[in-house]
Amino acid sequence: MTKLGSGKAPVALAVSAVAVLGMVAACGGDNGGPGVSGETAAKVEINRVAAGDITAHGGAKRLAGDQTQAIADSIQRSKAKNVILVIGDGTANQELTLARNYQWGAGGRIPGIDELPLSGDYTTYALDKTTKKPDYTTDSAASGSAWATGTKTYNGAVGVDVNGKPQRSILEIARANGRRTGNVTTTELQDATPAVQVAHVSQRKCYGPVETKEKCTSDALENGGLGSITEQLLAARADVTLGGGWKTFSQTATAGEYRDKTLEAQAKERGYQIVRSGDELDAIKAADQDKPLLGVFADGNLPRLWDKATATKEGGKEAPITCAPNPAFGATPKLASMTKKAIDLLKGDKGFFLQVESGSVDKANHDADPCGQIGETVQLSEAVSTALEFAKQDKDTLVIVTGDHAHTSQIIEAGTVTPGLTRTLNTKDGGVLTVNYGTSLDPGEEQHTGGQVRIAAYGPGAANVVGVTDQTDPFFYITDVLGLDRDKK
Repeated sequence: MTKLGSGKAPVALAVSAVAVLGMVAACGGDNGGPGVSGETAAKVEINRVAAGDITAHGGAKRLAGDQTQAIADSIQRSKAKNVILVIGDGTANQELTLARNYQWGAGGRIPGIDELPLSGDYTTYALDKTTKKPDYTTDSAASGSAWATGTKTYNGAVGVDVNGKPQRSILEIARANGRRTGNVTTTELQDATPAVQVAHVSQRKCYGPVETKEKCTSDALENGGLGSITEQLLAARADVTLGGGWKTFSQTATAGEYRDKTLEAQAKERGYQIVRSGDELDAIKAADQDKPLLGVFADGNLPRLWDKATATKEGGKEAPITCAPNPAFGATPKLASMTKKAIDLLKGDKGFFLQVESGSVDKANHDADPCGQIGETVQLSEAVSTALEFAKQDKDTLVIVTGDHAHTSQIIEAGTVTPGLTRTLNTKDGGVLTVNYGTSLDPGEEQHTGGQVRIAAYGPGAANVVGVTDQTDPFFYITDVLGLDRDKK
């Protein structure tokens, strides 16, 4: 078995595009050109934690010898039966570093995420709706629309280009090509990231008919549009849809075949199996186009795994705290369990495309809440581990993990305060760490930032993430690696 790193545990690897191309060419391979088999790639272990005592010479190093052969052995031939795209909303390098330092230690690794063999960064800018020039700080709607459709757009747009024209998503194309599809999130199902795979509206807040009538008039069914995000979600008919946002299903359709009926009634008439709890989800044995699954586990966003610890103006100087479980989480299904259930329901001869989102890394970041943020990064890690475990067994599945945009949290000198909000935490190392939120003095108002975002992958086609790419690139290499006809209706 080929091993990467110190032999203890994993961290993701970034290599230059030139190096990857050279190694792929050297690898050779049968049945589809350069690259190794899934069997060979599955045997690569990425074990990268600090080698020993970090105060000693070489104690903090993560590599154990030359990595060239192991890297070559991780580059799988680029055709896949399944793709699992895992998104950490608002999760860039600083969010990953914060979570690693707190939960696993500075010399440790993030399970799943840091086990992916190939990584790079992608650019995330949006477009200005009026000038059509770059808008350097994207929101989740524009960023999600970019990877889902391959088209840059303006902030707030869901599945439409900068001129408002609908753009087909990976999920829609996969379904048209006979693949099974899934959409899993810890947020409301109508939120931007899950919405970009199933809807096309001019404004991201058009969750139901009520908001659409007010904010997206031309998108309303009564005006000849495609309808609200929830109405389009039901029409898109993914085989598995799991998340929050139940309150919108009480709204009533104002036009179309289901006029004067609630969206819940519409879902039932369309044949959806509706589940509202983890126990009900566990009991589902099958989901397909005849009986698609709609699991909705909260009126709004799902509760966060860890309790709030909001940063304050003087929080950095206050006594350090240790994060605690959120009592409100209760029996809420964890993201990893929803991911596993979706995979179990989708896997089979047809192949599938599944998008999974840990959405409240972003929401806790907006709230200047480091504990909530780290807990949702833990959920992201667990979901990636679940996807990676399946992919290594299946040997024909591409797993991609990334964020949709950078955010405001930064690690600063321990025990200090800044012009922003701060909080000091006890860490896995037995040390203390101070995190700063510097884009607002009001919790709930912290803003996105414009940095490039890490993207990492395992499986067939994973080499496409290496180097610097753009947020639109995943649309093209995901549809290509699945062998999809992008024009098929």
